[in-house]
Amino acid sequence: MASSVDKDGAEEDRNTPPEADGDQGEVRGSLLKLALEIGPLVVFFIANARLGIFMATGLFMAATAVALVASRVLLGRIPVMPLVTGVFVLVFGALTLFFSNDTFIKIKPTIVNMLFAAVALGGLFFDWIVWKTLFGEIFALTTKGWRILQFRWGCFFLFLAILNEVVWRNFSSDTWVSFKLFGIMPLTMVFALAQMGVLKRHGLQGGAVDDTAQGGRTGTAGSPERGTG
Repeated sequence: MASSVDKDGAEEDRNTPPEADGDQGEVRGSLLKLALEIGPLVVFFIANARLGIFMATGLFMAATAVALVASRVLLGRIPVMPLVTGVFVLVFGALTLFFSNDTFIKIKPTIVNMLFAAVALGGLFFDWIVWKTLFGEIFALTTKGWRILQFRWGCFFLFLAILNEVVWRNFSSDTWVSFKLFGIMPLTMVFALAQMGVLKRHGLQGGAVDDTAQGGRTGTAGSPERGTG
């Protein structure tokens, strides 16, 4: 009986398509990335409610550093956008604690999102598809698709920068912290999901070559996420 069960199990393993293992790995990787992005914000939210904005800022910095290290160890790399956001968290968090002024940590999202918007929209002006450089190993899109995606994300980052200014200047610190976790993250996820249509319409199937590429910087794909901090 045991031998029969072993044979059945081995047969099931042989019959399991390799794509299934790959899909499961991608799901686990995506969930891990999400946890590493949301984790520091959760720490910031809880610490602010219990200890105040300045203690929360210190713990936010520590949690961000841990998340970056964990990303390097568990995923083998630190995506560019979370890395940039993390550096700004550490710098502006340190300024917040040194000067005992929470304005620094509050304007950090504005500056980071303005930077991302400038790179995205400015890159299009100079005919540089930054999104292809960052995510070319993840998605295969036509040049038009990359341009649309980069323009939309550039506008979205600009929107987030303006929204952050409105919230921190007109509401309490507690409201602003809650907004970061329960406002920014859901908005970003919804916006990302809304771009699935672009990925489908402008995706390159199999080994298809993008015949709309025009060489130069728009025709090169580099190695590669979301960092709205």
